[in-house]
Amino acid sequence: MKLCWQIDAPLEPAMLSLMQTAADQAARCEGIERLCAVSVRLCSDEQIRELNRDFRGIDRATDVLSFPLIRYPEGTTAGQADALVRGCYDDEADACMLGDLVISVEHLLAQAEEYGHSPAREAAYLLVHGLCHLFGYDHIEENDKRRMRAMEEKILSGIGQSRDEAAPVTDETLLVLAREAMERSYSPYSHFAVGAALLCEDGRVFQGCNVENASFGLTNCAERTAVFKAVSEGAREFTAIAIAAQGSAPWPCGACRQVLNEFAPGIRVLVTWDGKADEAPLQALLPHGFGPSELPDGKE
Repeated sequence: MKLCWQIDAPLEPAMLSLMQTAADQAARCEGIERLCAVSVRLCSDEQIRELNRDFRGIDRATDVLSFPLIRYPEGTTAGQADALVRGCYDDEADACMLGDLVISVEHLLAQAEEYGHSPAREAAYLLVHGLCHLFGYDHIEENDKRRMRAMEEKILSGIGQSRDEAAPVTDETLLVLAREAMERSYSPYSHFAVGAALLCEDGRVFQGCNVENASFGLTNCAERTAVFKAVSEGAREFTAIAIAAQGSAPWPCGACRQVLNEFAPGIRVLVTWDGKADEAPLQALLPHGFGPSELPDGKE
């Protein structure tokens, strides 16, 4: 899913990355087969208060506002309304535009502190809550509320951000995220698309795909794309990586094994291809690996 950002109040890059992962998981859980887009504005309490007053007649700040573009038949949501979703194709976004979300960063941070969980989890929740409204869910009636809450929990659990924040990301979820990342591969030369999903010690997941180049040596593998994204956003400790491809088992190349060994010599490596899956510890793939601990003390 494409998130078209308007950032008037900033969030940490890692939180934006988690929100993107949550959006992709939401589309997958809802069963939306087309590429969709959503406009997401991050703003202040005063800015969201103005919108709440102008559009809903409620003169106070809130956490998230949803402005759907599709009116679904009663009892129907986006995953059951392909024709309606298709009818909202937007040339500029090159995707089916579902609507707009507005999230107050001030409310987000205050609620995370009030409820005793991380700002990242609150960011993911508010985005998912808003997306569910854009999908056609509501919480006015009790039955509708239960249905919407169940979908929210399904989405958040799939990315390790359930109400129980200690709930781990499962191997199956990691493999699914790797397969999803594979769909974004840029591989016009090898035609061998690869996706990766890297699980951090803190529960975050970073996705990556292979990005090829006409100067073949500048190609970057999916595994390294995921690692570099994670490191650039402050992550350093990794527990597992899932790698997906088609046609053959996508065990990491030597360069990727070395990069993984730099940060996580004990990482588990999961691979999936053509409906199959396998697993091995990095130490079995890179025996006697050379890493930071092999350097002399004090030598950079």
